[in-house]
Amino acid sequence: MEVTIFNETFTLLPQRAVWWKKHSMLLLADMHLGKVNHFRKAGIPVPPKANYKNWETLIELVQLVKPQRMICIGDLFHSHYNYDWEIVGQFTRSFTQLSFELVTGNHDILTNHQYTRSNIILHGEGLQLDTFLFSHFPTEKHLPGVYTISGHIHPGVQLSGRGKQRIMLPCFYFGEQQGYLPAFGMFTGLSRIQPKKEDQLFAIADNTVIKI
Repeated sequence: MEVTIFNETFTLLPQRAVWWKKHSMLLLADMHLGKVNHFRKAGIPVPPKANYKNWETLIELVQLVKPQRMICIGDLFHSHYNYDWEIVGQFTRSFTQLSFELVTGNHDILTNHQYTRSNIILHGEGLQLDTFLFSHFPTEKHLPGVYTISGHIHPGVQLSGRGKQRIMLPCFYFGEQQGYLPAFGMFTGLSRIQPKKEDQLFAIADNTVIKI
């Protein structure tokens, strides 16, 4: 589904990513790769299927849109090193035509050497391109003429049905000067968004993006 923000057209994908065709760029946030093994190592029984699904979806996205750049807007890897980081390196080396780039978030605590050897370009806490600022954390003070797109929030929207049934779905959120991307990682929670009337909200359900 296409959406216009600050006179730019983006495509919202049901795989919890955004395609910016103008720059051949794929935008994702909160991938949290390695999170499953992080919890399993701590003795918490988490099914490994969630880990496989993340990689299947990521490869599917690259093959679908064939981006030149992939930008993760924070929390690429969940906390400390584990073997899953080696899979990250295998992925980046398998798609040599793809520039894999990271705007750092609070979970991105590996050494610069680990990112370099996995062919990942670091942008620190922010990357500005055209009139857009990509920052893991939402900004409190917005720059004039600049739209901020962030992660971190893991936005979700609550929908109500008959019989007081309720369901929380991951969503894309775009306010006047601030947007949030859904968490890409499958093993992540949701934070309920309270949109204003003029905000744009798009839920993800059954492999479909739905305008709310």
